[in-house]
Amino acid sequence: MKPRTATLHRKTAETDIRARLNLDGRGRYEISTGVRFLDHMLELFARHGGFDLDLEARGDLDVDQHHTVEDVGLVLGHLLRKALGSKKGINRAGYFLMPMDETLAIAALDLSGRPYLVLNAPLKARRVGDLQSELLEDFFQGFAAGAAANLHLKVAYGRSSHHAVEALFKAFARALRYACSRDRRLKSQLPSTKGLL
Repeated sequence: MKPRTATLHRKTAETDIRARLNLDGRGRYEISTGVRFLDHMLELFARHGGFDLDLEARGDLDVDQHHTVEDVGLVLGHLLRKALGSKKGINRAGYFLMPMDETLAIAALDLSGRPYLVLNAPLKARRVGDLQSELLEDFFQGFAAGAAANLHLKVAYGRSSHHAVEALFKAFARALRYACSRDRRLKSQLPSTKGLL
């Protein structure tokens, strides 16, 4: 089977993002968004998902982080959707529970063709590293829209906001890794009775 890859260049008045994704990679990455903690989360995403990700984003960080963080999520979702192609033979849905010390995060997703986000992650800190915590929702909303996926994320419990965000990204990556995985027995089938995803 040929590797599932996608490349995208998205430029607006607010951001300029170039990215490449290989779903069948080795967890390699080269990432620069101008928001170091976001870089680190995307590095975790690539490593734990087994995806190769090259992403460079230049945004109006002198205004705010919002446009950059949201657009990176959107681009990642579009890349995923493009790389998946017809979606024949994939598992389609996946979930993962990720412990990180005192924290437990849960991710469940369905590559259903219907974008929807439910995020339940109350964070105590306004910033985690240099990332504005409230922008997590914008990132994941952007991803869900770009990928046309149902995405449910929850921090079940924990003390550290850093651990909460890190555990969320790891759970998200591993749930997505399973959803994107191909089942050889069903390689010619679309995982839907509707005939469309």
